[in-house]
Amino acid sequence: MRSLLKFLFVVLAGAAALLAAALWWLNAPAHVAQEGPLTLSIEPGMSAQGAASAVAAAGAPFHPTLLHAWFRLSGKDRRIKAGNYEIETGVTPRSLLERLIQGDDKMESVTLVEGWNFRQLLLALRKDGSLRADTQGLSPETIMGLLGRPGQHPEGRFFPDTYNYSKGSSDLLLLQRALRAMDRKLGVAWGQRAADIPLQNPEQALILASIVEKETGRAGERPMISSVFNNRLKIGMMLQTDPTVIYGLGERFDGNLRKVDLLTDTPWNTYTRSGLPPTPIAMPGTASLLAAVKPAASTALYFVARGDGSSEFSNTLEEHNRAVNRYQRKP
Repeated sequence: MRSLLKFLFVVLAGAAALLAAALWWLNAPAHVAQEGPLTLSIEPGMSAQGAASAVAAAGAPFHPTLLHAWFRLSGKDRRIKAGNYEIETGVTPRSLLERLIQGDDKMESVTLVEGWNFRQLLLALRKDGSLRADTQGLSPETIMGLLGRPGQHPEGRFFPDTYNYSKGSSDLLLLQRALRAMDRKLGVAWGQRAADIPLQNPEQALILASIVEKETGRAGERPMISSVFNNRLKIGMMLQTDPTVIYGLGERFDGNLRKVDLLTDTPWNTYTRSGLPPTPIAMPGTASLLAAVKPAASTALYFVARGDGSSEFSNTLEEHNRAVNRYQRKP
């Protein structure tokens, strides 16, 4: 009997110690190492485990496994709301969960538009008075380094969508979300690619999708536009697409594309260089990503604008020249 009592005492003492440690941990204020608050993004549909991992990834000194266990044991794990949050020194696991449950009731939003280039994207973010302009004065190279992508060209890397955020959030945090969103969307599209496309990797798919995005007059023509470019790539024919030339001109482009521009070589001039350009030229949306890797089944090699937003597609140069005469060289 004495041994049983001793065993029970040890068990109860251990349980009490664990409970005391748990209560201490739940109410222990965290110390944020960096100056200023940490920024945390909880994406829509993110699980409690994902939220716990996001907290740790943001730099908060909470072990994700313990934090996830607390979310589950509280019975409130399914009430965590998507949004953008700031984690300051002094936050506890208990107060953090309450904040995630209450959500961010001061949400702002900004829309990144399909077809924008990186310069237009930054301009839109800096015009938004509710975002903290942490990218102000930084070069694109520095920005990509801060986003964890040193050496990567920023063009086309951010998914065009409407993003909600809390007032005063960093524009770097929003860029990080858009960057991850593009990674996910591109991965999904690449997983659905047609077996016979000439594209070798997701990077090439992103580049082609950006061209399709800029060439599209009507949304329903994206697969056919993509078919033309995929067909040209298959036979080694130059893409000869004006948007890449315009992109290569940069701020020198005044709205009027001249013959001399088509003949002036740049890394993005697809009239002087074969294959895909070295980088994307804009932000493609989901439809363009899918069109790039799932082109329409056709043998078309040419297209010309009809003047009403649609295009005339041709299989041969002879057919194309007739279409050009019909739609572009009217008296």
